[in-house]
Amino acid sequence: MSRLPFELLLALRYLRPKRTFVSIITLISVLGVTLGVAVLIIVISVMSGFDSQLRDKILGFSAHVQITQIDPATGKQELLDNFAQVKRTVDAYPAVRSVTPFAQGQVMIKTEPKPGEGQPVIAAPYLRGIDPQMETKSSLFTSNIVEGNSDLSGRGVLVGVDFAHNYGLQIGDRMAVYSEQDLEKMQNMVEHPNRTNQVAYLPADYEVRGVFDAGYWDYNTSIMVTSLDNFQELYNLGDTVHGAMVMLKNPYEADAVRNQLRAALGSKYHITTWNEENTAMLAVLVEKNVMFYILFFIVIVAAFGITCTLITFVVLKTREIGVLKALGASARGIMWIFMSQSLFVSILGVLVGTGLGMLAVFYRNPFLHLMRHLTGIELFPASVYEFSELPALIVPGDIAVICGGSLLICLLAAAFPAWNASRLKPVEALRHE
Repeated sequence: MSRLPFELLLALRYLRPKRTFVSIITLISVLGVTLGVAVLIIVISVMSGFDSQLRDKILGFSAHVQITQIDPATGKQELLDNFAQVKRTVDAYPAVRSVTPFAQGQVMIKTEPKPGEGQPVIAAPYLRGIDPQMETKSSLFTSNIVEGNSDLSGRGVLVGVDFAHNYGLQIGDRMAVYSEQDLEKMQNMVEHPNRTNQVAYLPADYEVRGVFDAGYWDYNTSIMVTSLDNFQELYNLGDTVHGAMVMLKNPYEADAVRNQLRAALGSKYHITTWNEENTAMLAVLVEKNVMFYILFFIVIVAAFGITCTLITFVVLKTREIGVLKALGASARGIMWIFMSQSLFVSILGVLVGTGLGMLAVFYRNPFLHLMRHLTGIELFPASVYEFSELPALIVPGDIAVICGGSLLICLLAAAFPAWNASRLKPVEALRHE
């Protein structure tokens, strides 16, 4: 004799596969829940992956806290002329990991290919000046060299892997770099050709020393890195810089550190945090939450399939319900028969959907590569999404919410037909047959 409760035993008996229309409806209900849960897990995991990788890349490239000097009277940004003093003040805080100077501006370059290797190419990337001695290991540029090295002595420069590919650059290639001031000088020479005491102007000549892969398409295609000394010479900055980059031991303490630094440095400085400078992460988080709520409607639609299945069962089993109640079965027992049936269908759908969703997340990139090979279509272009591969991150909390919420929705969908079955009176049920 089975040790299962009577309600569970009868529910399992009703769920035995039979070649009937009801069995097909039950299978469709399971498939509906499976697909709903799988789609939710895939989408939410991908959105979590976007958020995580975008956060890692931005925190590795951007300052956790950025300090710039402003004119208190006009509020306009000025060059930072006392970086050493600012560094001493900021370094005094225990939450600070490092303070480095930064300088960045857009330049125009002209490649200088070797004879027979193509024509020169003109581009307008951003050039960033860093201090190699002060640069931390967390830099996406110096710590992610895939070709060459990070030597910035002399007039060395680092370029992104996509930038090098797009413009045919290799280690040892040279390029002419023009700053804004250089272009203004050249324009004045063209506009005033008869001016006396004019000298021929030659741009700075740089050598490609290394190729980095920051893992973020935007950085790999539009950023070049050189030493701070080179940048200051190119832009005629002297000993000044554009600002100070503060890296924290815990980036999520940026707001608290900013408030402390404002009190210590005064109104002469403008202080911003990484989450203020990068709105892309907030957009991804909002999109994730919106997609979470929208896709839950797929599970709600699948739950209606369970409702239809139970209504069909109740109609077909009206006589059996009447017999059970005549033999002494309680209304609660009848209700739990059908609720148990729904519970088995829901659990099966959630378990299979979870496994299918995680499997799809695990093989997401091989699947994209296969589809690109078969169709020739780039389903996840890096130029649009700024990632070389489709990111994904399975968060246990998200999986728990998806599975628990789906199970709850399915049980709520089954509550009405199960309650309606429990209200049937034995005489009316038997007379109906």
